[in-house]
Amino acid sequence: MLAVAVAAFGFGAFFAAPATPAVGASSKAPAGLLCSAYAGIPADGELAGMVHIPAGRFMMGSERHYDEELTPHEVEVDAFWMDRHDVTNAQFSRFVQATGYRTLAERGRDAKRYRELPSELHAPGSVVFVQGPGGQAGVWRFVEGADWRHPEGPGSSIAERANHPVVHIAYEDAQAYARWLGRELPTEAQWEYAARGGLDGAPYVWGHEFRPQGQIMANTWQGRFPQHDAGEDGYAGTSPVGCFASNGWGLYDMAGNVWQWTASWYSPRHPAGAQRNPAGPAEDDSADPAQPGVKARVIKGGSHLCAPNYCMRYRPSARQPRDIAFGTSHLGFRTVINPEPTRRN
Repeated sequence: MLAVAVAAFGFGAFFAAPATPAVGASSKAPAGLLCSAYAGIPADGELAGMVHIPAGRFMMGSERHYDEELTPHEVEVDAFWMDRHDVTNAQFSRFVQATGYRTLAERGRDAKRYRELPSELHAPGSVVFVQGPGGQAGVWRFVEGADWRHPEGPGSSIAERANHPVVHIAYEDAQAYARWLGRELPTEAQWEYAARGGLDGAPYVWGHEFRPQGQIMANTWQGRFPQHDAGEDGYAGTSPVGCFASNGWGLYDMAGNVWQWTASWYSPRHPAGAQRNPAGPAEDDSADPAQPGVKARVIKGGSHLCAPNYCMRYRPSARQPRDIAFGTSHLGFRTVINPEPTRRN
């Protein structure tokens, strides 16, 4: 197994956003957690496993947190349908069985297409957060052989994680799955509007307090990242979908667990004016300050690696850029259906 320290190749800032747990499997849920959203592979049907999101207006962005969330502005969104929970390993497996699809992590990155990457990162593999021994700080590593079937690399398995979010999914993999079902990936505006669940202006998916009356509301990192996760939420890593209360519109895991792809290209700030159904900036206007010249899509929602001392991006307005060439062990996705679907490249 080839493990390359990603930061050594200048990707430290890119992969510094919240991530996966140490190499190892997730623990079982403590008594009282719901884990009720998942009922096997949804029945067939165009809207199977989806929730209707009503049309409305909201204030997108925030002026109280990170600079990339500026500038708050009013957005109007038409109604659409969204997956109730992240796409699971079981669902993605059905797609692969039906189509023979191989993810970018399984195929490797074409040297001509990704000339800017060191040759070591062209190999089949993906990026894994590896916790150091004895409380040492964890690091991101490119692990050869890591993919959606082997989340921590060769020797790991999803055999007991059918109802966990699928991870190590690059943008083109998520898009291929969505198109197979006749769906799309949500725009950043759709995702943020849906995550709020009708609580416009609240800092969290569930309201104004991170832990209302001491209750843990999402799969995040308890403790000081990246040294130690106390696991108070019952998990050391990803959790099954639906183990925490849904938001106001019945959507699960819109905060924590895994980051989620959106269809929108990333730019460091939002436009200031009001918008209606914004798709985000054009590809030519996409810019990631941490990686000049690299185009990036917006990811939303934070992950189980987000901690108050480090990331605090388990909020609807939070956002990060992600290079489309890489999935990670803490990045998944969900799909949407629009009334009049528009294919986005």
